[in-house]
Amino acid sequence: MAQVVVVTGASGGVGRAVARAYGRRGASVALLARGKTGLDAAAAEVREAGGRALIIPTDVADPDAVFAAAETAERELGPVQVWVNTAFTSVFAPFEKIGPAEYERTTTVTYLGYVYGTMAALALMRPRDEGVVVQVGSALAYRGIPLQSAYCGAKHAIQGFHESLRCELLHEHSGVHVTMVQLPGVNTPQFSWVLSRLPRHPQPVPPIYQPELAARAVLHAADRPRRREYWVGTSTVLTLLANAVAPGLLDRYLARTGFGSQQTDQPTDWDRPANLWQPADRSADFGAHGEFDDTAHARDPQQWASRHHGVLGAAALAVAGAAAVAGLRRLRR
Repeated sequence: MAQVVVVTGASGGVGRAVARAYGRRGASVALLARGKTGLDAAAAEVREAGGRALIIPTDVADPDAVFAAAETAERELGPVQVWVNTAFTSVFAPFEKIGPAEYERTTTVTYLGYVYGTMAALALMRPRDEGVVVQVGSALAYRGIPLQSAYCGAKHAIQGFHESLRCELLHEHSGVHVTMVQLPGVNTPQFSWVLSRLPRHPQPVPPIYQPELAARAVLHAADRPRRREYWVGTSTVLTLLANAVAPGLLDRYLARTGFGSQQTDQPTDWDRPANLWQPADRSADFGAHGEFDDTAHARDPQQWASRHHGVLGAAALAVAGAAAVAGLRRLRR
């Protein structure tokens, strides 16, 4: 029987790539997002890849709409086995240039949208005592950076929510699992449609990765959800380790570099669409990729390392053992 998957934010970016990847598996995929044009194109890709697609236009900021979408997905496709939360919005601007309503909207979509999605998923999964919820996070769930205070605050909130819920499910010995995937900078359309008040065009903090790399990590996490979280990309690992060891130094480093690294050399187009209040893909499909294909990486050795802890641990023990033997031989001489 085909796997049944719900993906929020499925009309573009990482959500689009995840939906397409599940389509290649022959899964039945419920696609949740606001933009009808993007949803139609995403559904076509899922079907072309070999899967079944169900379009459910949904604003994840509306809990009633999310709960109704979950019921529709279950009724039309069958028991939901995997729910992937990836929908978000944001504002690129210094803190002083973001208004209260913009903060509220960013937080409602990017944080509470995950909460509502998880509530809807657990309402379906708990009675069966099986299922997986994947929270698509970011290195910014641990490490705040300048110009993205609204987004970083929401991602930090998701991290705390995820940890709390995971503890509760473990306490219950539940067969439902939650896991989180922390992503690096990804080449998605958000940099073409996010509300920006920066003087130059926004970009992800380099190195930039392709959304398919993120999608592979999400599917891997959904298949192996007992791990509390997965780190994706060498830059994510280095950032989180540096933040754990010397967060104050990282503050100062980002204060010097974080403004320039998040902007290209091109001036901002003030007529560009913004998806904070309305979907940018109502009349145009933006796809999974953003504008940085020329510089984005499709692969990273860290993904292999993350999936093969046992192999790396054995290799490390072997190297340590060989070093110890060599040391003993030198001592005997």
